[in-house]
Parts: sequence; structure tokens; C-alpha cells
Amino acid sequence: MTNPLQWVLPLCLLVAGCTPNGQDSASLNSAEPSGELLVFAASSLTEAFRAIEKDFKQEHPTIQVILNLAGTQSLRAQIENGARAQVLAAANPNHMRVLHEKKLVDTPAPFAQNTLVLITPKANPAHLETLADLPKAKRLVLAGEVVPVGIYTKQMLKRASRPDALGSDFAQRVLKSVVSRETNVRQTLQKVLLGEADAAIVYTTDAAAAGNKVKAIRIPPEYNVTATYPIATVTGAPRPQLGQRFVAFVRSRRGRARLEELGFTAPAAAK
Repeated sequence: MTNPLQWVLPLCLLVAGCTPNGQDSASLNSAEPSGELLVFAASSLTEAFRAIEKDFKQEHPTIQVILNLAGTQSLRAQIENGARAQVLAAANPNHMRVLHEKKLVDTPAPFAQNTLVLITPKANPAHLETLADLPKAKRLVLAGEVVPVGIYTKQMLKRASRPDALGSDFAQRVLKSVVSRETNVRQTLQKVLLGEADAAIVYTTDAAAAGNKVKAIRIPPEYNVTATYPIATVTGAPRPQLGQRFVAFVRSRRGRARLEELGFTAPAAAK
């Protein structure tokens, strides 16, 4: 006589999706979320986040990361206008703070830092050797004043313009040579690479990414500015667990190692 209990387990697996250990198959499949993950990131994070995307994919093969790289002020405007990104990685805490106050992003956390550097074309047509030489440049390109690197540049020039530094008129003499203001740091760098500028101020990591195509001139630490990069998930975004996993990965030991490999430093809280 056939034992009726022998059909119970197969029937459970077929109809209810049960597993021998008591978990249903749906819960097992949901253990690793899947889908598209839209990450908004500051343009200065281009190489770093492309590398992190590949690392993240190794650990989460079912998640497809889509990077939108632009100036932080542009990314902020997109989110304010309803962009459905899950993550924002900004190059300036001020833009992120405004979004958080508007409840458009969750609580941000710092994940990297950067500094400024003066760059010239490899041929260095203005013959600049130090920051003090910058007024000699006839074609200076800077980022716009609302762009994070532009904000930091303004702060740096103010520090250098103290009477006991490079002279109270230093910033005034420098700004006379500005021929364009760019919407992100990569466009600023590009002007130098194309030979359309004698000099520009960019992040240290951008100069490193350009390699020997540009000459990098150190900005003394007493004038330089430390840029802090915050990251946050976007509130109300679809599949929020995808964004949470990405943020955790960026701030993990592996994520920090990749950032440091490409010239960023860890914020004080993460060291």
C-alpha cells in the first residue's frame, strides 16, 4: 500500500514553493536583490566609481549599476526635479545638506576626501612653477562658482590673498585671467588637455587621471582646501535595498581601498 505521506513534501515543493529547511523559495530568491541601480556621482569620481562598479558587480552579479556622472550642482537639480536615482555621491556637503533638509536624500555619510592642485598643459606655456606664479597665466579656466571645485577654488584663493600670504590682491590678479567657467571639474581639465587654457584648478585625483598629459603644481597646504565627499540614498527611490547595498559597499574596506588607490583619502571618521 502506498504511504500517502510520501507525496506531502513533493506536493509542498511544487505548489507552495517550500524548501526542506522550512524556507520558501521566494525568500531565498529575495536574499540577493536584483534590478537596475541608478547612481548619481560627481564627475571627479569617474574613474573611482567605474572601478567600484566592477568590484560591486563581482559581489552582486544580479544588480546592474548605471552611473550618471556630472557636476554635483547638476545632480542636485535633477533630484530636486524628480530624478529616480537610488544613490547620490556628491563632491560637496553643502549641496547634499540642502537635499537632506528637503527630505530628498537620507542621512548622508562622508566617504572620501580630496584636495586641489594647479595644472598646466605639459608644455607649460605660461612658465608657472608655483601657485604664486598663477597671475602670469593669460588663459585661466576655473569651474563655475556653484560647482564644488569652483567653491573650493574660491576658498583657496581667499586664503592665499591674506596680506601675510601671497598679497591681498592675489585673487584679484588671478581672476583677471579667467577666460571661462566650466560646469564640472572634468570640463575644466579638458580645457587644459585641449590646449585652450594656460592653467586650471582641479582636484588632485583629476590631475592624476590625466597622467603625464598635464603638469601638476602643488598648492601649499596652508592655502589648500580639503573637499569632503558625502554619499546618501535617495528617499522614495524604487528598490531602496539596492542603493543601501551600494552605499555600504562604497564605505566598506574594499571600497575605501579602491578610492585610496585612485588618490582619494579617507575622511577622518573612517580612518
